[in-house]
Amino acid sequence: MNNKGISLSVIMPMYNAASTIERCLEPLLAMQERGEVEEILVVDDCSTDESPDIVRNLPVRMLKTSGQGGPGAARNLAAQEAKGTVLWFVDSDVIVKDDASRHIVAGFADPGVVSVFGSYDDAPDAKSFLSQYKNLVHRYYHQRGQADASTFWAGCGAVRRDVFLELGGFDTERYPYPSIEDIELGERIVQSGGRIRLLPELQGKHLKEWRLGNLVHTEIFRRAIPWSRLMLAKGELTDDLNVSTGERIRAIAAGLFLLVVFAVVAGWLNWIAIPLLLTVLVVLNLDFIRFFIKQHGLLFALGAFAYHQFYYLYSMAAFAYAWMEHRFKAKERYT
Repeated sequence: MNNKGISLSVIMPMYNAASTIERCLEPLLAMQERGEVEEILVVDDCSTDESPDIVRNLPVRMLKTSGQGGPGAARNLAAQEAKGTVLWFVDSDVIVKDDASRHIVAGFADPGVVSVFGSYDDAPDAKSFLSQYKNLVHRYYHQRGQADASTFWAGCGAVRRDVFLELGGFDTERYPYPSIEDIELGERIVQSGGRIRLLPELQGKHLKEWRLGNLVHTEIFRRAIPWSRLMLAKGELTDDLNVSTGERIRAIAAGLFLLVVFAVVAGWLNWIAIPLLLTVLVVLNLDFIRFFIKQHGLLFALGAFAYHQFYYLYSMAAFAYAWMEHRFKAKERYT
């Protein structure tokens, strides 16, 4: 128990995490030994590798889901068993910084704050281009997000246990797999009058290695389409992080650039339109480019910029799909 009356129960959902679980638990076990966290609950979501055997040899409480239900179900199970006043969710591929618990406690100093979350650090573990790009993009948005956030992130985020239970935890019926269950919970926290704080200093290292196929699939089917559906259902677009107004303008510009290239190839526009619009894209993304130059140099930054335009295109396509789906369902209800 800390001197502010806040006790932390760490909750880590686990599925086939044998290659990462020990590294991710190491700083948390040190915090537990120092008395900064009350307990660590690892929830095995029916793993088929040796990760449960690894965890059994560590000073943590291990629970197991009755059937594979995704991270939301695993977190909900642990929340029922937790003793702490605050539930600190950490993914089993995230290594939190040694000072993370102290930042969480400080974030809850204001009694009106119901939830806090942080970001990835600036040194992702996997060295491939896409892994560096994706994990650093996450940091880019979270380091620049609004302090009073309108969403939540469960990769390294915490919520008051009483509020979490009162709201019914994560929606496991809608999200029985890793998706936007944390974002949807954040929506309910805000709607109930709770405040969510983004703490840029609360950081963890992401160990995930991304490849093109699973990156695009995850971003379209597990993130963009479900998040678009959520925003359309509430009738309001979120203006924060990677769905802010500025990001929507950049996405539209990327779409216009593709149309201009097509028009030039078809002979409908003069070729000069391409460098002109490309200049506009660079100006709109200048902060993004500078961020990646600082991280990995100019060549990497140009590659990240190019891929990010592709990201904007498939994100727009996902939103368009969700919008048409929403309109079709609305039309069905009134016919």
